[in-house]
Amino acid sequence: MADTDRVGTDGQGQQISWLVLVYRIPSEPTRLRATVWRRLKALGAVYLQNSVATLPLNNANERAMRKLQREILGLDGTATLFRSTPLAGEQTVMAAFQAARSDEYEEIIDRCQGFVAEVEKEYTSSHFSYAELEENEVDHTKLVNWLAKVRDRDVFGAPGRTEAEAAVANCEKVLEDYATRVYAEEPEGH
Repeated sequence: MADTDRVGTDGQGQQISWLVLVYRIPSEPTRLRATVWRRLKALGAVYLQNSVATLPLNNANERAMRKLQREILGLDGTATLFRSTPLAGEQTVMAAFQAARSDEYEEIIDRCQGFVAEVEKEYTSSHFSYAELEENEVDHTKLVNWLAKVRDRDVFGAPGRTEAEAAVANCEKVLEDYATRVYAEEPEGH
């Protein structure tokens, strides 16, 4: 990776390069702004202020931001994409980026708790069916995929990652235990 593509710090205070997208979208229809906001959120970008979002510079983020910049232009908006190294305030940007990842990890943990509670309801109601197992497998796969996406965005190791990984691993164990019970309860072929 070229020097300007480096993401992260060496623990010695080396500055991080960032991508900064400055854009403006027509006020109507409002769904266009919501679409851009959702795409930026999915990328893991944080807002520095209204219509100014940033991501750590790496090849994947640059491709995604260039694509979004073109889409904004296609919506009759304006958009400029910069490479930037902060002269001051980098800790504020880093803190916002870390807080966004930590929030995502916390949301994953909350969803995992909901997953476990749903499976426990199945035990309480003695509902052990292949259909329910399949539904739980789909929900578990969503959690695994979501965690993978957040981990990919978490280039600086935000707090909460270990706990989120443990919560998803616990969901897998709970699902396996439930599957074992379904196999024992449900006759073959149903």
